[in-house]
Amino acid sequence: MHISIVIPVYNGARTIGGLVNKLISILEKENLQVILVNDGSADNSRDVCISLVSQYPSIVRYVELAKNFGEHNAVMAGLHYADGDYVVIMDDDFQNPPEEVPRIIQKAAGENLDIVFTQYTKKEHNWFRNLGSIFNDKMANVLLKKPKGLYLSSFKCLSRFAVKETIKYAGPYPYIDGLALRCTRRIGVIQVRHDKRMDGRSGYTIRKLVNLLTNMLVNFSVSPLRISFLLGIVFSILGLFLSVMIVIERIANPALPIGWASLAIMIIIFSGVQLFILGLLGEYLGRMFLGSNQTPQFIVREVHQGSISGEATCEKRDIQNSYVIRIS
Repeated sequence: MHISIVIPVYNGARTIGGLVNKLISILEKENLQVILVNDGSADNSRDVCISLVSQYPSIVRYVELAKNFGEHNAVMAGLHYADGDYVVIMDDDFQNPPEEVPRIIQKAAGENLDIVFTQYTKKEHNWFRNLGSIFNDKMANVLLKKPKGLYLSSFKCLSRFAVKETIKYAGPYPYIDGLALRCTRRIGVIQVRHDKRMDGRSGYTIRKLVNLLTNMLVNFSVSPLRISFLLGIVFSILGLFLSVMIVIERIANPALPIGWASLAIMIIIFSGVQLFILGLLGEYLGRMFLGSNQTPQFIVREVHQGSISGEATCEKRDIQNSYVIRIS
């Protein structure tokens, strides 16, 4: 059984070397492939990764993206270069313990699962990220029809079938969990340890939370459009009811002036709803435009494997809506 491990690297120069060494010491070398995807790091992650390629030429492959595309885009790039029967996706900061990787693979292979998500016995993230994860989980239950009790963690294992189906997506806004969940229901969960970050601090921000939520809302569900339709019906009925009430009030007391407050409230309510629905439609249309405009999912600047940089086999891969620049 051939195992691939995809690790998106972002400013991980201080940790990625130790992580790769640990993984190789734990797993069988002859059946292991480690893919390091540099997602526009500002430190010397490139030099460290290339040194790992030189140290483990038959195991480590280094993929450098032309700029920072985001975690999910970087993972998608790594999946295109993964050859394993099972592919493990993990972070570069040691919060996902390398010792847990064999257990995850055994779970997937032993039970013939396409996806194995990890669930942490105790999370070592800060309160803000934990809050964001809870909110994201609740939204996924509604929008992705996610099985209840399933935690969508970044530390997971995909079968070759799940990887092949996931990388068929060619749009510029990938969401790995959404792509994987829509192709299979052979899903498992395993409890694992979650360690503290070995170096640096989390890059999880409100902006990233909003981007992730938007990807889930717009790219993998039409629920927002249906909710907008229901809101339109509800407020139309409310408007009709208010109109009848105003007419009755006027007939009952002709001398009663119609207050501007009622008018202002109705304008504010209906204008807000209209703007919300227009903004939602604009988000859908904007993403359709960017997709039809062939906005790349990622751009690979160079690929290193062994002593060869930018080998020809990399260019033969069918990577839709992304670009590979060959380095001779």
